[in-house]
Amino acid sequence: MENKYKIIVSYIQDLSIEIPNPETLISVRNTIPEYQMKVDITSKPLKRKMIEVLTTLTYENPNKKKEKGFFQIKYATAIDILDLQIKKTELERIILSDLQVKIYPELEEKFLTILRKSGLPDLKFGSKIDFVKLYNERLN
Repeated sequence: MENKYKIIVSYIQDLSIEIPNPETLISVRNTIPEYQMKVDITSKPLKRKMIEVLTTLTYENPNKKKEKGFFQIKYATAIDILDLQIKKTELERIILSDLQVKIYPELEEKFLTILRKSGLPDLKFGSKIDFVKLYNERLN
């Protein structure tokens, strides 16, 4: 299958790291296995058949009510749609699956580096996000 899109630019659009005090950092370090990665993907059309795709990763502890850190990265990718006859379903697959598979390794590495430098030097994320599986589950 020929390429139906091209990445024009990818960048960190917004970054939030909230560690209000030393107690919170110690608590985060102690409870890090409970933290989970949530992903949210939105898109909006730009001029000249381009689309901005915003991939938001939020790394947070769903269990604790207090003494928790908040970590979020919003990663914007502008893509150019090369196939003018593209179907809506194909476009959805590109945005939610194909593009994510392509950009995620770099996005995860940037996020992990930032979090490690922010006071979590031993941080490792759990399982990788399976965008193909998430996309397929969405269809069922």
